[in-house]
Amino acid sequence: MKILVIGNGAREHAIGWTLFNGPSNHDIYVAPGNAGTHQFATNIEINSNNIPELLDFAKALPADLTIVGPEIPLSNGIVDEFQKYDLPIFGPSRKASQIESSKSYAKKIMASAQVPTAKAQVFTSLSKITKYLSNCSTPIVIKADGLAAGKGVIIAKSKSEVNDAIKEMFIDRSFGNASDKVLVEEFLE
Repeated sequence: MKILVIGNGAREHAIGWTLFNGPSNHDIYVAPGNAGTHQFATNIEINSNNIPELLDFAKALPADLTIVGPEIPLSNGIVDEFQKYDLPIFGPSRKASQIESSKSYAKKIMASAQVPTAKAQVFTSLSKITKYLSNCSTPIVIKADGLAAGKGVIIAKSKSEVNDAIKEMFIDRSFGNASDKVLVEEFLE
């Protein structure tokens, strides 16, 4: 089998390495791969977010299976695009990946399925979140709604940290578009 693994992190390295060391012989390609993946796979110099180039490569290979590691190409609909051409791909569709790419969407899913979760409010404006947080006790959790590379969650333990978190999300835009929406969530131990 010819297997394309998309990504360059430890997750994709582990997937490729496991496939290489499995009971079957596979030709492993990793796009873009990393310094370690070249030891057992062919690294392909295509950015993991470049869906058109990845699609062209998979069609030309042709790939028997594509496995997507990173969240961004999943949230950008790579699975949907590959499926249009009947290319086997492992990963959620754009719509299904919202459960990871949008914390507010995940909260709605949990509420509709009656999954216990922390109470939360969603904000899109600095004035409304500032007003809301002025009446909240600490600690409190402040989250960028979108993908922030694992960095978009702040546990504010004081009013000063609350103010710093609001500034980081809405003014400094430290998390870019991920903080277009911000969740304020009760702190649970």
